[in-house]
Amino acid sequence: MNLLNNKEQKLQSVLANYDRVVVGFSGGIDSTLILNEALQVLGKENVLAVVADSELFSEEEYVKAIDLAAKMEVNVKGIQLDYLAEKHIKHNTPESWYYMKQIFYHQLHRIAAKFNADAVLDGMIMDDEADFRPGLRARDEAGAVSVLQVAGFYKTDVRQLAQEHGLTNWNKVASCSVSSRFPYYTELTSAKLQQVIAAESYLRHVGFGTVRVRVHDKLARIEVPADRMNDLVAQKDQVTAKLQSLGYEYVSVDLEGFVSGRMNQTLSAAKKEKILVG
Repeated sequence: MNLLNNKEQKLQSVLANYDRVVVGFSGGIDSTLILNEALQVLGKENVLAVVADSELFSEEEYVKAIDLAAKMEVNVKGIQLDYLAEKHIKHNTPESWYYMKQIFYHQLHRIAAKFNADAVLDGMIMDDEADFRPGLRARDEAGAVSVLQVAGFYKTDVRQLAQEHGLTNWNKVASCSVSSRFPYYTELTSAKLQQVIAAESYLRHVGFGTVRVRVHDKLARIEVPADRMNDLVAQKDQVTAKLQSLGYEYVSVDLEGFVSGRMNQTLSAAKKEKILVG
């Protein structure tokens, strides 16, 4: 038996400890794998997927997650979260992801109580332990369970197992809160967020599956993988025209290419540690 089989058995063993579960479902591959395994172990009547709709994520992602859960024949519930009503989130402080997750887990636990679930599950994986993830503190405080971490899953494990099980989104590009496109301490508004969502949607439509539009006031700084940079430059006139039509005065290409969590590079190690421990 190979290592991945062992991890899957461990995951199923962890899930078997529960009678009914609520899964925070984003439509990404991590939470999709959890749903798939939970359905096998517990049966669909004992699993509820909860999908959050908010201004920090695109409506397209929300709809796709709802549709995917429906196709998997799992019970699914959509909820609306007003993240911008929380001051740390609205002002995009380095602690904002902690407060986002705090709000999300609070809602998940309220739903779990009504569903008579004995656990709230999320999609955190082992890779998240090596990154700046203030949401982990909110998870621990809320008592949510990262079953993929308990079973030792890394992203490569998740994608491999998902592909073996025929999950259609096994190679889906990871997405995250649109707030990450802005420097810390930038006041977020619905208009600014929708502007970024529209810009990234356009760039995905013209062939850039992995892309970030980082915003510096009126300047849009585009990140794509280094091996796609020439493709982006070849479309510079169309891309510039489109992003300027969305309201950006200047459009640039980041020569370092796509880097996940780029804005976190501005935080010192001491600052990160303080946020992570609370």
